Amino acid sequence: MSGMTIRLTAAQAMTRWLSVQMTETGERFIEGVWAIFGHGNVAGLGEALHGIGDALPTWRGQNEQTMAHSAIAFAKGHARRRAQAVTSSIGPGATNMVTAAALAHVNRLPLLLIPGDVFANRRPDPVLQQIEDFDDGTVSANDCFRPVSRYFDRITRPEQLLTALPRAMRVMTDPANCGPVTLSFCQDVQAEAWDWPVAFFEPRVWHIRRPEPDARELAEVVDLIRAAHAPVIVAGGGVIYSGAEKALADFATRHNIPVIETQAGKSALSQSHPMNFGAAGVDGSAAANAAARKADLILGIGTRMQDFTTGSRTLFGDARLVGINVQPYDAFKHGGTSLVADARVAIEALGGALGDHRLPEVDVASRAEWLAAVDAHCAAPSGDGLPTDAQVIGAVQRASTPASIAMCAAGTMPGALKLLWQPAQGGYHMEYGFSCMGYELAGAMGLKLARPDREVLCFVGDGSYMMANSELATAVMRRVPFTVILTDNRGYGCINRLQQGCGGEEFNNLYKDCNIEAQPQIDFVAHAGAMGAHAVKAKDIPDLQAQIAAARGRDIPTVIVIDTTAVPGPGFGEAGNWWDVAVPETTHTDKLKQAYARYLDGAARQSLAN
Repeated sequence: MSGMTIRLTAAQAMTRWLSVQMTETGERFIEGVWAIFGHGNVAGLGEALHGIGDALPTWRGQNEQTMAHSAIAFAKGHARRRAQAVTSSIGPGATNMVTAAALAHVNRLPLLLIPGDVFANRRPDPVLQQIEDFDDGTVSANDCFRPVSRYFDRITRPEQLLTALPRAMRVMTDPANCGPVTLSFCQDVQAEAWDWPVAFFEPRVWHIRRPEPDARELAEVVDLIRAAHAPVIVAGGGVIYSGAEKALADFATRHNIPVIETQAGKSALSQSHPMNFGAAGVDGSAAANAAARKADLILGIGTRMQDFTTGSRTLFGDARLVGINVQPYDAFKHGGTSLVADARVAIEALGGALGDHRLPEVDVASRAEWLAAVDAHCAAPSGDGLPTDAQVIGAVQRASTPASIAMCAAGTMPGALKLLWQPAQGGYHMEYGFSCMGYELAGAMGLKLARPDREVLCFVGDGSYMMANSELATAVMRRVPFTVILTDNRGYGCINRLQQGCGGEEFNNLYKDCNIEAQPQIDFVAHAGAMGAHAVKAKDIPDLQAQIAAARGRDIPTVIVIDTTAVPGPGFGEAGNWWDVAVPETTHTDKLKQAYARYLDGAARQSLAN
């Protein structure tokens, strides 16, 4: 049996092998392949995908980048337990996917990219779309993927798949090293035949490991918690990927430790959990940031400790940092004490070692005050004028159910949602590692494919919608229903506010401030409707609520457009924290001089720990 072989092309072998790589629950790890065909993959991989049929389904999208965004959202919706592949031709089809690879890399999410590549035999060089390096004959456009892939391989011989494919799966199923894999597949090699060992195509189950903590590191962290007077937990995305939500809820309750959230960690605890103090950092709540500033010990669980979370290293003051993370690179950040382990295993081990240890009563009044302030900011407007983003969020919140998931990626809404959205457990999906405009609609489709049991509420601004909207047509074709709340403030409102906050003048962000002859009058309802979606314009906040409820009976996407103000809404008191955005050091305006003085004040408070 071990000596038996089967003759297949390299592309046929790849698809057959991927079709039998299984999860612990008996599903394919690679659910299927998004494909746009060109001369670099249609004859090889295209034929193989057609031949394998439903054993490894193929779906057609509209753009290589947004197909990959949908695949990324699918993987995030499955907490990294399943993934999808995306294939393109060589040239622009391949380079379109580089942005998505970077997005998956930053967010530590599994994604298999299979771009076509130039001829390995070089006979017809240069072929259509080939990038030629005058000094290096091995370079192709696909080398752009190297810095944004966890694993990169160029397949120049069929038998290289015997090692490349298992290596790809190892990376995508490794909780510490998880990220995008690029298998750059030379187009002539895709069509070459080879005699493959039959045993190579035996089904294989991939187990997600749960690394145990080192005994010394565990003991050190237990001692730090016992000695702390005001510890705070920062919950990151690793809590969700580990399935540690219940363990965290029990640990925080038992030991009376407040939990504050990153973008990726939000909804690991429901907002109703009494130890959930809300969002941390630059876009954080008053209660969360007050707790962080008073803390003498910060327990970061499954977080990258990105600048929004740390307030550009100004939020945690002199507190001792502990990094609990499956990836040592993250656990050691900012000079922290490391506990390298799976999040759920680490939480359970800490809880067992701490026993009945419980901290004194925490400031629950600040949490109640913050939630009351959220309700006030999100209340329906009482007068005329366009609604604020907060009022739109409030309307969607009131129309939502415990089965709703709010999702977004870029612009004003990520910060506003992190601050104001009050999810049930698992009710939040945000791509904010890369904050990639154009992720939203494709991501909503991928998330709904991953979680068909949940209602997906996609927040997108007019700027992001204009960047990438074509997968709306794909969702219509595949009958994937989700609800889009499209807020139109006539330009890039978020960055316009930042521009002013940094002392600049309004310039090139809102349409009114651009070098154009006439402001565009974009009919988003007509545009979305032309792609087959159910599209409506909400007259006001009550109508927005009604339209969200009405969308639940449809089997296609619903796009609800609502005009919003570009003017910042009322402040949030002590919420939020300084963010390091460099301001010009030399200037001739008073606004910029004042902004630079504020910048120096913030920079003076930054921790310089490694």
